[in-house]
Amino acid sequence: MKKLRLAALLAAAGALSACDSYDYTRVDQVLPLQVSLADPSWDGFAIPEGQQCRKFGGDGATPRLLVSGIPEGANAVIVAFSDRSWLLMNHGGHGMLGLWTGGLSDSVGIPAITGESFELPSGMFIEQPHRGGRGAPGAYLPPCSGGRGHRYVAEAMAVHKGTGGQPTQLLAEGEILLGRY
Repeated sequence: MKKLRLAALLAAAGALSACDSYDYTRVDQVLPLQVSLADPSWDGFAIPEGQQCRKFGGDGATPRLLVSGIPEGANAVIVAFSDRSWLLMNHGGHGMLGLWTGGLSDSVGIPAITGESFELPSGMFIEQPHRGGRGAPGAYLPPCSGGRGHRYVAEAMAVHKGTGGQPTQLLAEGEILLGRY
């Protein structure tokens, strides 16, 4: 019975990882985005002390990010926070947050967002709340693997969010390693 449940879980995880990660229409040529950490306490190697979920003694928030190379036509930048080491929390499992850009700039700063909360700064929106079962509900779940060395990333996507039933178009994408925890 235990082997059967494990096989079903692995099959579901494989199906999730094999499909298109996000429900956006890709343009013919998706451009690269540059994503960098704008907070010196985040070095891309280890998740900073205290930036884990509350279950493991932290009070984490997203790192501040700088996203550049945003193409014309993009009206938002969406950042998907993922645990690459746990398939069920990959592809935005730790939350997907957006910032309206208004198409005014080729670079934006994404502010730090408090974990396990639905409060966001003005101009931001929740594309998908986190789907983790370990933390309190909210837009973002900080790293919550209990220090098992999981690899956490932020995937940034410049999009044109459609209105009136129009699909959201993916125009550019980039990724950065946040660190391991």
